Amino acid sequence: MHKMRKTFILPVILFLGFLHLFPTQEKPHQTGDLALDLEFRALHPGEAVKVRLKGRYDIKLADIYFLGSKHTMGKGQSPSDWMAFIGLDLGIKPGTYKIDISVLFNDGSYGNISKEILVLDKEFPVKELWVKQEYVTPPPEVQERIKIESELLRQIYAIFTPDWLGEGNFIIPSDGEMSPNFGERRIFNNQPRSSHGGVDISSPYGSPVRASNSGRVVLANDLYFAGKTVVIDHGLGVFTQYLHFSKIIAQRGETVKKGDIIGEIGSTGRVTGPHLHWGVRIFGTRVDPLSILSLEFD
Repeated sequence: MHKMRKTFILPVILFLGFLHLFPTQEKPHQTGDLALDLEFRALHPGEAVKVRLKGRYDIKLADIYFLGSKHTMGKGQSPSDWMAFIGLDLGIKPGTYKIDISVLFNDGSYGNISKEILVLDKEFPVKELWVKQEYVTPPPEVQERIKIESELLRQIYAIFTPDWLGEGNFIIPSDGEMSPNFGERRIFNNQPRSSHGGVDISSPYGSPVRASNSGRVVLANDLYFAGKTVVIDHGLGVFTQYLHFSKIIAQRGETVKKGDIIGEIGSTGRVTGPHLHWGVRIFGTRVDPLSILSLEFD
């Protein structure tokens, strides 16, 4: 079993400066005990970051801005707890990045919070694999299918559910042997391909696979490269993906609970043998599932 690394929580007590959009809003506003927490396993490519605003009951709306994208924060565990997630994609470059949060209070006043994070570099190993040639150089008759499936996945990961659907901490979806191979640079049949966007769990053919947290099934279909696949929306831009099933049990549109059986281990799609590919996407960015396992939700 993979040993979890220690999670660090950085509390930051902030004074809010306000945007005086209208003369009637020029009165000062007391911020009280409003605080910003960042929770993460590490700050390098492929990591998940949980962002929380807490300590105030008079927040009406909060938006988070990161890398040119804007997302609305959702309610967390309590009325004074607002939550969002950031994914540090595999392709992010080392450097300093700013997280901006805009807050609207019930009395109509605004506040802005900025926090910088330092993303460090990380080296990922290279692995050579051998698969059927049609999964390295797809024949012309499947090119349109691949294009449609790619667009379908892009649209799915653009879905934003404003409520958190998860219940407690995430769990590992299979009892098999996990390979912590997220981020591997893959070479298939001597041809470089994209980096591995999940972790592989080896289990006997037909073994059950469980939902790693509660949510709504947004995809349950057979894809060319991924094989029989299930994708679960957990809310606030967080999705888990389960690839290469021999049998899909979950149905698109249904709500599943953490631990529900959603499929069985198989070897469909581009594989070298029976296993589960378990991945996490945050607004489409690829993050290591082990990083989201380290976050506390209870």
